[in-house]
Amino acid sequence: SQHNAKVAVLGASGGIGQPLSLLLKNSPLVSRLSLYDIAHTPGVAADLSHIETRASVKGFLGPEQLPECLKGCDVVVIPAGVPRKPGMTRDDLFNTNASIVATLTSACAKHCPEAMICIISNPVNSTIPITSEVFKKHGVYNPNRIFGVTTLDIVRANTFVAELKVSHSDDPARVSVPVIGGHAGKTIIPLISQCTPKVEFPQDQLEKLTGRIQEAGTEVVKAKAGAGSATLSMAYAGARFVFSLVDAMNGKEGVIECAFVRSEETESPYFSTPLLLGKNGIEKNLGIGKISPFEEKMVTEAMAELKASIKKGEEFAKNFK
Repeated sequence: SQHNAKVAVLGASGGIGQPLSLLLKNSPLVSRLSLYDIAHTPGVAADLSHIETRASVKGFLGPEQLPECLKGCDVVVIPAGVPRKPGMTRDDLFNTNASIVATLTSACAKHCPEAMICIISNPVNSTIPITSEVFKKHGVYNPNRIFGVTTLDIVRANTFVAELKVSHSDDPARVSVPVIGGHAGKTIIPLISQCTPKVEFPQDQLEKLTGRIQEAGTEVVKAKAGAGSATLSMAYAGARFVFSLVDAMNGKEGVIECAFVRSEETESPYFSTPLLLGKNGIEKNLGIGKISPFEEKMVTEAMAELKASIKKGEEFAKNFK
């Protein structure tokens, strides 16, 4: 398999962008790393360029250097935007981050229309519809190449289930919980019934565990007490998703990750489910599969909020100049 992915990180100087860029620089899958931000990128790039791995690193600063950053990229990861502060919902970030995502994805549509676009910027339930609408406007929309990165929900679910169930000699990374729906509060739906290895919880413990997975981001926001939101775990999850995607683009078989994408699986036009990844992005949407009545109820209850967030994103994109 070829280990020569050209990856751009937009928002590379930020709390997620720096550790994410470090993880990408450390990977044999990446041959070129293009780092973009509106401040500090020359420094971040210089720093990372001293690491003895083969990815070449280049920093790009400000809007006039963005086109050059994107040229020839295979994968673009976008963690740019403002983080949550205590008391804020992901939706409170909407106005700032919606503009940032629309501007950056507009540049992607112009300068690397074929690239895989991985959006981390919250609220993902709205920033993915924004990205789709921007690509449609430029006439280069391909729903199989636009991903809302929800991997952190899966990573958290795996970790929390392992804490409750797995003996310490075992590895939490062996636990695999699909998480479907969206990427905010009650739209985050962990399918504990589909966990491998199989696990059983009494209903009260299951509800508590589910709530913890849904509110884990807020747990970090509170613990950081005004100093930001999940950055290190998000960088890890973002890198995991990118590596899976690049493996699949390189022809590796059977690569499955959940992501928030354009979808026909439910009445919501966007929905996260397990996806079989391939050379051209989404090879096949694997759908929801068999779920418990408790999980079915969560899907039903998430619909109104999901649709509203999606509509909000689409409306924003229509009026964005």
